[in-house]
Amino acid sequence: MALKQRVLSVRRSYNQFVANETMEDYALRYTATGARKFSTARIAHTAFGATSFLALEVIGGSMTLQYGTVNAVCAILVVSLLIALVSVPIAYVAVRYGIDIDLLTRAAGFGYIGSTVTSLIYASFTFLFFAIEASIFADMLREVFGLPLALGYIFTAVTVIPMVAYGVTFISRFQVWTQPLWLFLNFLPILLLLLHPHLLQSWRHYRGAAAPAGFSLLPFGICASIVSSLIAQVGEQVDYLRFLKPPVQGKRLGWWVALLVAGPGWVVPGMVKMLAGSVFAVLAVAAGFSIAEAGQPVIMYRVAYGMFTSPALAILSTVVLISVAQTKINITNAYAGSIAWSNFFSRLTHRHPGRVVWLVFNVAIALLLTEMGIYRTIEPILTFYSILACAWIGATCADLVFVKFLRLGRPEIEFKRAYLFDINPVGTGGMAFAVLVGLFAKTSLAGEAAHAFAPLLALLAAFIAVPLLALATKGRFYLARKPRRAWQGKKTLQCGVCGNDFETPDVAFCPAYVAPICSLCCALDSRCHDACKPHARYFKQLTWA
Repeated sequence: MALKQRVLSVRRSYNQFVANETMEDYALRYTATGARKFSTARIAHTAFGATSFLALEVIGGSMTLQYGTVNAVCAILVVSLLIALVSVPIAYVAVRYGIDIDLLTRAAGFGYIGSTVTSLIYASFTFLFFAIEASIFADMLREVFGLPLALGYIFTAVTVIPMVAYGVTFISRFQVWTQPLWLFLNFLPILLLLLHPHLLQSWRHYRGAAAPAGFSLLPFGICASIVSSLIAQVGEQVDYLRFLKPPVQGKRLGWWVALLVAGPGWVVPGMVKMLAGSVFAVLAVAAGFSIAEAGQPVIMYRVAYGMFTSPALAILSTVVLISVAQTKINITNAYAGSIAWSNFFSRLTHRHPGRVVWLVFNVAIALLLTEMGIYRTIEPILTFYSILACAWIGATCADLVFVKFLRLGRPEIEFKRAYLFDINPVGTGGMAFAVLVGLFAKTSLAGEAAHAFAPLLALLAAFIAVPLLALATKGRFYLARKPRRAWQGKKTLQCGVCGNDFETPDVAFCPAYVAPICSLCCALDSRCHDACKPHARYFKQLTWA
């Protein structure tokens, strides 16, 4: 055991600074019950607003134009159902225990250091889709106002930073304020098309540029691989849903409704929007636009609105819709990215300059991608990313279902560094195996069918590998040591490092300081050398292997 550490005043001041939750928004810690002050409806609205992204229409439209309506629609319906099923246990556990997707992954079979890789995957999801959404916004500004793309990218990226700086407090207000306008503009043309079914005739029989007529397995698999990249969206949903108040007697039904609608239920409007993009893209081609132009939301919605109103009003409606929708989703992408990067670097460096620093960092990466023209290569990027996302989310879900709920391993949900092994081979190994399966499927050795379904094969591999590894390891790598039972009856404890009071689930006993320590101070400490769990360090684990 290490000698007792002294708490220097500069360290206490620094840790108190980064514990300012007005700015940090519990980026690295358990979401305290006292911080869940928002109404259930408001949090549900906030999370539901994250479904506004127009990349859904782009995905639906591009798949249809390339592979035909039948293949695109089948892929959208099948994969959307799969995503919803996989998202249910993740959303429930994250909300039930007040933790974001990064902390949940630590607890779900990855360990403290093992989950660093998943934080990077999640951060990639946020800046990848931020770049795609910013490109859509910039395309509209160029098409309507003549603003050069380079300036449009900068404008769309920089404007979200001040809105995200104050976290869910401002974001929840913005999402609620803009919700009625977005819902009206986004779904109005869809309702109007349903009232005029004759306009859908050309869409129903559209065969695509790269597929035979009717259903075909390989084009369906390619479309399914693209849609499966959206499986990581559940992470952004629970980043908001963790602020839901704990369920109380007599109001559990409303709590469950909010959880299901704004958690896995995001796929319902998502599915509708992908189908709408499919329809609008075909209508744009019929109106005389090229395939490249028809896949852009500014063209899609201008054509859709133009069928029912004047050209001027159609353009105005399109401008307002894209402006509102893209701002709504990119504040979510930026917010989730700031949390993911905070978790990633705090584990590697034991430093945390503040969530806002990583917010700017995430936006800067996204801006670089937009300037590089990521929008033009959306299909291959999403197909490759799908393998990583399916392996990660599949391993996490499998751990929650098989290990936690079916008790093939330890049922505890523990996220604190003080109680975790650095690497848990169950989740980490399961994800690694799934990624290898997916990457092998993408090679020419596996055949055309495996190539088309590579992400879904990775998802299946994760669900097979995780329970087998849990049985093989007998749950020994989930807890490095047990929490103190004497603390279970206490509501709050004072951290011996920063001096602040925290709820008991966010505190561990530290033998290096011989005092309670909050999860943030524990994560930032590099002098203790994990004195509380020397046998759980990664180099010790590798020695055992």
